[in-house]
Amino acid sequence: MSDPTHLSLAEARDALNAKQISAVELAQAHIDAIETARALNCFITETPERALTQARESDARLARGDARALEGLPLGIKDLYCTKGVRTTAASRILDDFTPTYESTVSANLLGDGAVMLGKLNLDEFAMGSSNETSAFGPVVSPWRRAADLAAKIVPGGSSGGSSAAVAAHLCLGATATDTGGSIRQPAAFTGTVGVKPTYGRCSRWGIVAFASSLDQAGPITRTVRDAAIMLRSMAGHDPKDTTSVNAPVPDYEAAVGASVKGRRIGVPKEYRLEGMSAEIAELWDKGAAWLKDAGAEIVEISLPHTRYALPTYYIIAPAEASSNLARYDGVRYGRREQGRDIIDMYERTRAAGFGSEVRRRIMIGTYVLSAGYYDAYYLRAQKVRSLIKRDFDEVFASGIDAVLTPATPSTAFAQGEKGAADPVEMYLNDVFTVTVNMAGLPGVAVPGGLATNGLPLGLQLIGKAFDEETLFSLAAAIEQAAPKIELPQPWWREAR
Repeated sequence: MSDPTHLSLAEARDALNAKQISAVELAQAHIDAIETARALNCFITETPERALTQARESDARLARGDARALEGLPLGIKDLYCTKGVRTTAASRILDDFTPTYESTVSANLLGDGAVMLGKLNLDEFAMGSSNETSAFGPVVSPWRRAADLAAKIVPGGSSGGSSAAVAAHLCLGATATDTGGSIRQPAAFTGTVGVKPTYGRCSRWGIVAFASSLDQAGPITRTVRDAAIMLRSMAGHDPKDTTSVNAPVPDYEAAVGASVKGRRIGVPKEYRLEGMSAEIAELWDKGAAWLKDAGAEIVEISLPHTRYALPTYYIIAPAEASSNLARYDGVRYGRREQGRDIIDMYERTRAAGFGSEVRRRIMIGTYVLSAGYYDAYYLRAQKVRSLIKRDFDEVFASGIDAVLTPATPSTAFAQGEKGAADPVEMYLNDVFTVTVNMAGLPGVAVPGGLATNGLPLGLQLIGKAFDEETLFSLAAAIEQAAPKIELPQPWWREAR
């Protein structure tokens, strides 16, 4: 067999079941690939011994015909998921030495279905970022390069940049990720991968380090739509340990891949045609609509009037929840502790040393909007606008629209240090097409649409009805089938070791 790392997750599953390759061989191939790709900085913690032990167990199960859904398939786990006995940092110095004694529900589901864990993937600190430049363990580098400037280090998006880069670079068959305002879909679009943000409540948040609890949701990043469907089926499900987890059956998402989209009504929101949108993004959007129309869908212009308020609303609600969630990192209960003259001084020194600048910025914004005298003016008003954003989607879907098509990002990936240094809002604008999905609790998927003239991937986004991920998978598969196939250039990172 040629390079096993270039198999899709579905192909690897079939090859294992057909005894064309062993789980140990598959795991070792990915371990070797990770060792040659350290220039990308995708992993914070590698677990090769654990992976090979799990692979040997998988080979034993495969030999006796007792294979589980993900038997022997090597995955990466975002370092926001607590993993029993394996360091979990959230890419922050405040959790530098934290080793959980428990497993997050989602990673436990994957491991219970036979997946092999290759290690913990890098991310923006506490999932706060859109470029994976805020990690305390250094930025992740995208495996893609800009045609006009091959020397520039391109960001993989964020916060799940380690996940998207590792999948794109063939370091794992798939990866877990989390999405609070676009942190699955934006990095997927930047790296030419598929990223699924499920409906809020579809996947348990238990054991995942919290950023903004009413917005966070776990999901997969993979190289194909089918692979994402396979992973999500194992990740999803009711969890009594998470009070926001919904007790609803988990469909066979893979069965929806390739299903006919004839007669589906696809909404194209006029408010997403932003002033100054690049011609390439607008052209891609039009192509996406044409691909779905050719597959039998009906394209309908729709209005989501409160879209214009989504980004500022998100950047009030998310920091407010973050300031509350991150109050637990005080040097007393667990994590880093700096010595101080008294307990207040210890708090201040611990948090100053443990948190990076972007996390401190968001904590301060959140504390401000929750403070006396500003709560009603900012936080309460933002929650009212959030309700209006959700109502816009409810009305559109009630009118017979099956899904909404938009761009995934306002541009292709940019170079490290290119955005946000002087003006953080410039970085926040990367979430302009994605935050509404989290505000409304809806499912969304980013799917590759081709390459821009600069040689970097472009992505489209589909937004669906709550708990109707099956429709999104069928539509995403139709786009995947019609879109130009993109191939990663030669692995330059092996030369950079």
